[in-house]
Amino acid sequence: MKTVAFHTLGCKVNQYDSQAMLELFEQAGYQPGDFDQPCDVYVINTCTVTGTGDKKSLQAVRRARRLNPAADIIVCGCMAQRDGEKLLADTDARLILGTARRAEIVTLLEQAQREHTRLCAVTDVRRAAFEPLLITHQEGRTRATLKIQEGCDRFCTYCIIPYVRGGIRSRSVQDVRDEAARLAQAGYREIVLTGIHLTSYGRDLKNGDTLLSVIRAVHDIAGVERIRLGSLEPVIATADFARALGEMPKLCPQFHLALQSGCDSVLRRMRRRYDTAAFRESAQALRAVFPDCALTTDVMSGFPGETDAEHRQSLDFCREMRFARMHVFPYSEREGTAAATMPDPVPRHIREERARELIALGAGMAEDYRRAQLGTVRRVLFEQCAEGVSVGYTPEYMRCETLGTVCGQTLPVRMTGLLPEGFSGEIVTD
Repeated sequence: MKTVAFHTLGCKVNQYDSQAMLELFEQAGYQPGDFDQPCDVYVINTCTVTGTGDKKSLQAVRRARRLNPAADIIVCGCMAQRDGEKLLADTDARLILGTARRAEIVTLLEQAQREHTRLCAVTDVRRAAFEPLLITHQEGRTRATLKIQEGCDRFCTYCIIPYVRGGIRSRSVQDVRDEAARLAQAGYREIVLTGIHLTSYGRDLKNGDTLLSVIRAVHDIAGVERIRLGSLEPVIATADFARALGEMPKLCPQFHLALQSGCDSVLRRMRRRYDTAAFRESAQALRAVFPDCALTTDVMSGFPGETDAEHRQSLDFCREMRFARMHVFPYSEREGTAAATMPDPVPRHIREERARELIALGAGMAEDYRRAQLGTVRRVLFEQCAEGVSVGYTPEYMRCETLGTVCGQTLPVRMTGLLPEGFSGEIVTD
């Protein structure tokens, strides 16, 4: 039996796409393999958000070739969508596939094999329809990611994603409900709703469905205990939106609002569609309904033209927001974006120095958030067990470990101690 191994870079959407493609290979008779072992087919699902993503994607291609010089290699995803013909010329991949036609991956591979050729099947995604990829299982047994939306039309000045993922395409509420029901029947307790630009869900639909519509549909499914949301634009988190979420007890109180910068002048240059005042209002709206919610974010350092004063403003605003977790990354030029040609680029060593300051601030705020939860009781969905210790996550997505073998159960746990990435806890039995 032939084996296929996947290496996935980037976001949760990529992870979903990889799982869907893996299931297509399984249906065709392939056995899942380990990417670090010799396999017949290797699939690298690439990321191109930053230069680091490009570099890691190419490293994975080279590693696959070293593991099995005779293997067929498929390069797909965002980097392949952007540089398909170049990748065909620069690598010895059998198939280059972008962010469309993923449902045809096995057919296209077999075509290239049959014709003894190498194939670039990248197509224009600017007006593509939502591609109906489906999953029935994932690597874990408690949490499943469910992709409900594709594409973005925001065109922030630093971002390549609208060019490689295409415009807004939303999956129908009925399709989402059906897949969520299948996952619940398979034993998955938590569903993570994700998309390239989740906030835009439903804008392309003509029936009036919105993100709240699809959350409610999943909320009504028996067997789903938790619903977690992917990254949101701050503009969606109005007082009405927060109150509507508050009426759904399965909704996890962890909200990832993408900030990017805490300085208004930088936000304008980024072409973000909010300012710090609007972001503050969104955070306040969510905290009014979910007082102990975990508010998490992304922050970029060293955007073109960013001055020391603007960086300090960003630090101060992040400190004011009291984030439970921050994902920090230095700005990376992406050819074809407006920011790539902006004047006054920040030297790379300064970008990295500012990133370190933001990371240090984020680490301190994360510890403050966890410390405030000490002594509280949270329901923990346990996912892993090893050597008498069980590990799971609270609704706020805080990692918790406790003594005992309770994998697959959701139990009340008192947070008794701080660990570097979460808590130690004791199961409450009374």
